[in-house]
Amino acid sequence: MTSARPFGPVGIIDIGSNSVRLVAYGGSERVPSMLFNEKVMAGLGRDLGSTGQLNGDAMDLALEALARFRLLAKEMRLKKLHAVATAAVRDASNGDEFLRRAKKSGIEPKVISGEEEARLAALGVISAIPQARGIVADLGGGSLELTPVRDGRPGKGVSLPLGVLRLGSKAFARAIVERLKAGVPADLLAVGAEATLYLVGGSFRSFVQLDMKEAQHPLPIVHQHCLTPDRVRELRALIRVTPPEELRARFGIATNRSRTLPAAAAVLDALCRVLEPARVTASAFGLREGILFDDLEAETRAQDPLLAAALEVGERLGRFGDHGHLLDRWIAPLFPDDSMPAARLRLAACLLADVAWNAHPDFRAEWAVDMGVHGNWVAIDAEGRAILGRALCSGFGGDGAYDPKVGALVEERVLEHADRWGKAIRLAQRLSGGTASILKRTRIEPREGALVLTLRRSDEGLYSETVAKRFRQVAAALELEPVLELG
Repeated sequence: MTSARPFGPVGIIDIGSNSVRLVAYGGSERVPSMLFNEKVMAGLGRDLGSTGQLNGDAMDLALEALARFRLLAKEMRLKKLHAVATAAVRDASNGDEFLRRAKKSGIEPKVISGEEEARLAALGVISAIPQARGIVADLGGGSLELTPVRDGRPGKGVSLPLGVLRLGSKAFARAIVERLKAGVPADLLAVGAEATLYLVGGSFRSFVQLDMKEAQHPLPIVHQHCLTPDRVRELRALIRVTPPEELRARFGIATNRSRTLPAAAAVLDALCRVLEPARVTASAFGLREGILFDDLEAETRAQDPLLAAALEVGERLGRFGDHGHLLDRWIAPLFPDDSMPAARLRLAACLLADVAWNAHPDFRAEWAVDMGVHGNWVAIDAEGRAILGRALCSGFGGDGAYDPKVGALVEERVLEHADRWGKAIRLAQRLSGGTASILKRTRIEPREGALVLTLRRSDEGLYSETVAKRFRQVAAALELEPVLELG
C-alpha cells in the first residue's frame, strides 16, 4: 500500500425525507474522515403519505438549511460539493417547486432515482465492509431500498415506499411483509436466505444502539454490530410496550428517532421474516459514503479500508515518517502461524505504532489503547478493536490490567498473542529509535529454541541495556532464549 493520498475537503448535502444534512470530508481518499456534520430535521416527507406533497413549513426550514450550508461550504473552501435529493423530493407532486426555490438559494440538488439511491447505499456498505455478501437495506423517511451485494459489487436494487415517515408509528409488520412479498423480485428474495442483512439509515442505527444499550455492550460502536433475527423480534416487542419518552430516558434514543423507532422495528421484523437472513449487521456507511466511493479509481477502491485509515493516521501522528509496513515485516518471522485476519490486525498495529509518542509519557499506553479501541475505523468488529487495543497497549509499555470489559470480548489467549505483537513492536521501536534505516539492516528470528537478534558489528553500540531488556521480554513471551548475533 502506498502512502495515504489526501483529498478534499469535499462536501455532500443530503436532502432526505426526514433530515437535510451537510457533511464535509477530508483525510484519505479511501476512508475519508468527517470534518463537519450538521443536520436539520426538516421532515420534508412527513405529509407525503397523506397529501402526496412536501410540507410547506418543512420546505421553508429545509431551504433555510440549504442557504446556511451554501455559505459554510464557501468558507470551508470545499473542492467539490454534491447535493442530492431522495424519496421525498422525488415522489412529491410539489417537488419541482422545492427544486426551483433551492436553486434560488444557490444549491442545485440532483434528484436521484430509487434504483440509484439503492446502488449508492450499497456502495457505501461495500466501502466499509468489502467482504459484504447479502442484502443492503437502506431505510429512510420516505423509502426503503434493498440491494444485493457480493464480491465487492452491488446488484440491481429496488426502492419501495416504506419509509418510517410514510408508515407512521402504527406500522404493522404483517402488512409490511405482504408489501415486501409483492414488491421485491423473487431473485432478490432468494439472495437474503441465510445471508447477511446490512442495515443503513439513522432509524436502523437507533435500533442497533438500543440493542447495545439494553445488553450493556462494553464497546457500543454501531458499525458491524451483529444481531440475530430472534433478537430483532425481542427488541421489537420491547419497543412496542415502551413509550418514546421512556426510550429516551432509559436508552438515550434521540427524540426524533424514538418517534420513528416503532416503524423501523416493524420494517426490520418484516425483512427478517421475508428474507430469512442468518444475521443482521449495522453499517455506519451508506448513501453519502457511497457517493464518495463511486468517484474513486479502481485501484483506490481495492485498498483495505482499515489499513488505509491506519496508514493515514500513522503518517499524520508519527515522528520520522511511515515505516509501518517495514516494522511488520521485521516482526513477522516471530509469528509464522498468524492467520490472514490476524496478520491484518498485526499490520494495523504496526501502522499505528507511533501514534502516541507526543502524549504524556505516563499516559501513552492509555492514549494508544483509546486509538485502537475507539478510533474511527471501519472493516473491523468489536473483537478486532479489542485485539488492536491490546497490541498498542503493550507496544507503548502498558503493563497494567487491560480494560476488563473490552478484554472480555476476546479469549484471553488471543489477547496474550496480541500482547506479544506489542512487545515485539516495542523492541523494534526502541532498537531503531523509531526510524526505518536501522530496521532495514537488522533482523530478528526464532532459531532452534532461541530468539536471534542480528546486528552488524558496526551497529553493536545500538544494543543498549534498555534494548537488551526489551529483547529479553520478547524472548520470554515467546518462551525462547535471547541470543545476540553480530555479523
